[in-house]
Amino acid sequence: MTRPRTLRELKASGYRPRSVKDELRANVLARLRSGDKPFPGIIGYESTVEPQIVNALLSRHDFILLGLRGQAKTRLLRALVTFLDEWVPAIRSTRSRTTRARCSRPTATRRRSRGSIATSATRRSSPPPT
Repeated sequence: MTRPRTLRELKASGYRPRSVKDELRANVLARLRSGDKPFPGIIGYESTVEPQIVNALLSRHDFILLGLRGQAKTRLLRALVTFLDEWVPAIRSTRSRTTRARCSRPTATRRRSRGSIATSATRRSSPPPT
């Protein structure tokens, strides 16, 4: 399957956006129906923690993992990534709204007359130095 490159191709492919919680829920249901373990590699929590996390995911709830060191909290969170779809479409655009908004500022108008607006807009949109 080729990935869509334009918005028209994306719409023609029948893709429908969904929230992360809906995506997690659908993929958890698919894994449970297939009979696979929801969290492979996690031992000892099959009857206590895992069912509670699965219930939270199926009901689209938020949850917090609390516990002492060594209780597989990080491993459980890393396993949640396996319930996300492999890719999400991102269509490349020519200009963003923020670039157009910046070009309408008085300082941008002055820079535009000097011919340096493109570098100015690019520089402003970059993340601040740390």
